[in-house]
Amino acid sequence: MRSALQEKTKALIVDDELDVCYLLTSILKYKNLQTSYVNSIGEAKRVLNEGHHSIVFLDNHLPDGYGINFINEIRKLNPQIKIVMITAHDTNNDRNRAYEQGVDQFIGKPFTRESIFSAIEKIVN
Repeated sequence: MRSALQEKTKALIVDDELDVCYLLTSILKYKNLQTSYVNSIGEAKRVLNEGHHSIVFLDNHLPDGYGINFINEIRKLNPQIKIVMITAHDTNNDRNRAYEQGVDQFIGKPFTRESIFSAIEKIVN
């Protein structure tokens, strides 16, 4: 597993809460992922157009829209990208809708290091 994550795996965190961005960055660095973060869909569009990311950690409630409505656009930019939705709005309806839109994993907030590690293991294998 470690070799699959070394050097080439870049993760983009899209969340308007800086504390979440810092926490996820710390957790992902432990798994040898290169990370960057942005705080809006607009910033995410710019970053995703500029470089190749393997994984996007996407919040649903952002200042300029809903992450769930951004999933199709991410897929158009890079069909192979893995998307992990992280949101405080963790209902069965939200989960089902996110999976219908094409997320690979769904994690409710507050999340744990173990839930992030588990999601990574599921999407890189």
